[in-house]
Amino acid sequence: MNEEEEQQVNGAVNPFTGSPLSEEPPAIAPVHHETHPIISQPYADIDPGSPSPSPSPQGSPHVFHVSARHPSSIFDFPTPTPYAPPPGHPPTAQLTPFATGSTSALFRCLVKKPEVVQLEINGELHSNAADVTTQFLAELRLYTTVTTHRGLPAFLGCLEGVGMVLECVDGRTLLDAVRAEGGAAPLTQAQKIDYHNQLLDGLAHIHSFGLSHGDLSLLNVFVTHTSETIKILDFGRSVAADSIYDPPSAEPVDPFSFLHLHNNRSKRQSISQQQYTKRRKVEQIHPGTRPFCAPEILRAECQDAILADAYSFGVILACLDQNALIDCDPEIQMKDIIPDFFFQGCALFRDRIIAYLQRFDRRRRLSRDDMIAVKRWWDAE
Repeated sequence: MNEEEEQQVNGAVNPFTGSPLSEEPPAIAPVHHETHPIISQPYADIDPGSPSPSPSPQGSPHVFHVSARHPSSIFDFPTPTPYAPPPGHPPTAQLTPFATGSTSALFRCLVKKPEVVQLEINGELHSNAADVTTQFLAELRLYTTVTTHRGLPAFLGCLEGVGMVLECVDGRTLLDAVRAEGGAAPLTQAQKIDYHNQLLDGLAHIHSFGLSHGDLSLLNVFVTHTSETIKILDFGRSVAADSIYDPPSAEPVDPFSFLHLHNNRSKRQSISQQQYTKRRKVEQIHPGTRPFCAPEILRAECQDAILADAYSFGVILACLDQNALIDCDPEIQMKDIIPDFFFQGCALFRDRIIAYLQRFDRRRRLSRDDMIAVKRWWDAE
């Protein structure tokens, strides 16, 4: 570092922590759930009109410096500690090791990393790097914010320069379960109620941390082979409940805006914490999988991503009740019309489907209080 660069850094403040950038970070620092740089506070405590919480000055002193605008530079940091699971229940507690030794246990896992595609068309370079980075950071934010839950894959941390490490889910998609693929028997009423309760519980857990799923569908829900446990996957379109939502047609939001450091010293010193948090509140919200996407998202008028998840949940219930994949013309859905065929043969969840598919200002929110009690043989009179 030359003299000019030292002058730019000395006296500047890290917008994540409030601490001087000239401080040397320790080799390993504890990470606190409430001070993670890309964590939103629990949804239950959010006032929609209030600004986002400012990062605590007592947070991790690591300096996040992104040297290039490429997804792999997400992992350009001293240690992987900042991208660790929230404290509390250890993520491996819900996993079964496939091998054990005298001093260790081995677990099956997968590494999820950004996949960038670059194409040159008519002499112009096109790349999906910005969108891939946005989705990757959205998923990383959720896994480092939401505490361990049986309905989510266990997040085991990150490998520096590689990607995030997740539990390997051995199962089938909910679409396969609904269609009874592979010669499986159609879902029973008890299975449908169990899947409803598990999915509702998992989504309510995510929502309690102020985050949405953003692309809920039969393909993004897995059912494990061994225990019939529902696992919700793929959070690349997740957004925060207290964000300002831009439609896809708007100018793309810089995914590195809260990671990279400003090179200009005067700009760094002039940016207050309030300006910083205000800048990162804008997120683009994209249409999800057909026909599970909420009408207000199709119209680019979404104001509440949590309610949009409730609409997707209602369509999933219609598919569960009918043991079939239903479809709908997006032009019809955009008008907040609920087609009659959404309810054909729906005897189990009909009232709930209607409540979840209402216009957003009349739509039912997801709540654990709506879980269906299952009558067991020992409860019989």
